[in-house]
Amino acid sequence: MEDIIKQCYEKRAQVLIKNMQKRHFEAYYCATKEEALEKALELIPKGSSVGWGGALSANQIGLIQAIREGNYQALDRDKCKTAEEQERNMRDCFSADFFLTGANGLSMDGQMVNIDGTGNRVAAIVYGPRNVLVIAGMNKVEDTIEDAVKRARTVAAPRNHQRFPGTTPCTVNGVCGDCLAEKCICNQILITRNSRIEGRIKFILVGEELGL
Repeated sequence: MEDIIKQCYEKRAQVLIKNMQKRHFEAYYCATKEEALEKALELIPKGSSVGWGGALSANQIGLIQAIREGNYQALDRDKCKTAEEQERNMRDCFSADFFLTGANGLSMDGQMVNIDGTGNRVAAIVYGPRNVLVIAGMNKVEDTIEDAVKRARTVAAPRNHQRFPGTTPCTVNGVCGDCLAEKCICNQILITRNSRIEGRIKFILVGEELGL
């Protein structure tokens, strides 16, 4: 069964990559986490400044650790000890050579959906960093953009919010309540449908389940 799923992922990825390229994205498919890490490090030149936001998938393939331990200028949000330091880190990421992120949903026609609470992650995707590198498991891919938005709101966001204390509906019962709570992490929904700068946004699609 696992082999069948892998074959399906690879075939869907080839269609998705062609559609992403039409939208001026750069895209690659890697069957495993190990291959994805190798490709990511191939794309990021040594000495680059690298920041990230909500990059669980990048962490899962070992990329965050490799950036921390390698010859890179890591803009490491986890080393921030105060709210002021965290705010400065988020702003520093806007001028990074590379910004690492995941995707909350992808559609087969090549579009990406991300949902955010503070907004620093979606803001960096839109403008600022010279390169945006998206690590995404093929489990994030839906047939249509409507399905990708639905996944972001009803699957990714409730799962993501379990990491934070709070009393939003999705924290309590795991289901999106379309809330306006103080701790809501669904304040911005970004659909990235095209890249004006050719190749600025790069995708590594991974034939494994990654992220939430």
